[in-house]
Amino acid sequence: MIALLLALQDTVVEALPEDVAAAATQARAAVAHSSINYFDLMLKASLPVKLIILLLLAGSVISWVIIFRKSRVFSRANREADDFEGRFWSGAELHKLYAGATDRNRVVSGLEAIFEAGFREFTRLRDKRKSDGRAQLEGAQRAMRATYAREVDQLERNLELLANIGSTAPYVGLVGTVFGIMVTMHDMLNSGEQAGIAAVAPGISEALFATAIGLFVAIPAVWAFNRFTTRVERLSVRYESFAEEFSSILQRQSSGDE
Repeated sequence: MIALLLALQDTVVEALPEDVAAAATQARAAVAHSSINYFDLMLKASLPVKLIILLLLAGSVISWVIIFRKSRVFSRANREADDFEGRFWSGAELHKLYAGATDRNRVVSGLEAIFEAGFREFTRLRDKRKSDGRAQLEGAQRAMRATYAREVDQLERNLELLANIGSTAPYVGLVGTVFGIMVTMHDMLNSGEQAGIAAVAPGISEALFATAIGLFVAIPAVWAFNRFTTRVERLSVRYESFAEEFSSILQRQSSGDE
């Protein structure tokens, strides 16, 4: 009995290295087989899937261009607003601020543009000497509202396109997946192959690649749209608050002139 157990132990010990080597070989083969070549998937995809993937990649490029441009726009808008508010509330004379805003070598925007429009209209009506203080104030407020609307429109430019790309990209990718599966099934039926996982898996993986690309395009676009929308709202509130405070200053000036 003891001799039999020793013989079995020797057999297991001798067989173990071969089993380990075989398992290691299978593991390496599985890892090598599981690596995905995305470029190869795109090249092997059907024509409708290729066209949809190219459309999604074009949408991704457009969305990233918008994201980088709008990031610079909002950074500049906040920087210019901070700079102008610092000069405005430092006690500088309104005429000097207006002279700086109307300098032909500068392009004003944001708070400074709202100030320039309101003060220009207020000064124009006051110089006529035919309108009372209330009319001067209302004219300045109308000018500031018009400029405010224009400035907010500039901030919101291209955000609609970014939202459309973010909302439609997953559905466009899903259309590519459906087309890919349809083409795979059609080719399999025409070739007479037996419906097995080995026959269907390559086509399905190529088709699902379109959905993955759609999500890759949509996620940053949706995130950027939500972030930029929040920044537009914050700047809008900032512009409105400044317009109201500046209206109060102009009202005091018009009352003093009377």
